[in-house]
Amino acid sequence: MQPTPFTPWSWRDPSSVSGGYEPADADVVDEAGRIGEDLVGYKVEATDGHIGSIDQASYDVGSSYLVVDTGPWIFGRKVLLPAGTVQNVDRNDRKVYVDRTKDQIKSSPEYDKETFETAAYREQVGDYYTSSYRDYPR
Repeated sequence: MQPTPFTPWSWRDPSSVSGGYEPADADVVDEAGRIGEDLVGYKVEATDGHIGSIDQASYDVGSSYLVVDTGPWIFGRKVLLPAGTVQNVDRNDRKVYVDRTKDQIKSSPEYDKETFETAAYREQVGDYYTSSYRDYPR
């Protein structure tokens, strides 16, 4: 049986950010009527500890991501995490768990608010996280 390939810009488990909600209870209802939860403000946990909190989240099909403010951990740097890195969302504790280490996230391509939505930057980030998924034990 082949393992499921890593797809950086898609939620691994769409029910982790959608599903189970009635429209009246939803935090986010997009233009296509998809229901989700606004993850802005949630804490983010790497496999080896806390890395920051979510500043911005995208729920676009096939191009979803989180912008994480790392605070003093890496000198106020922000990082872009593709949705595919999200392992679990704990709504009760308002935490998002990703399947990367702090060092892997710290070594990710530099976040640039001016270019982070360009195809070239997204390809660079996607390639980085795809290789970290393939090359490092989880």
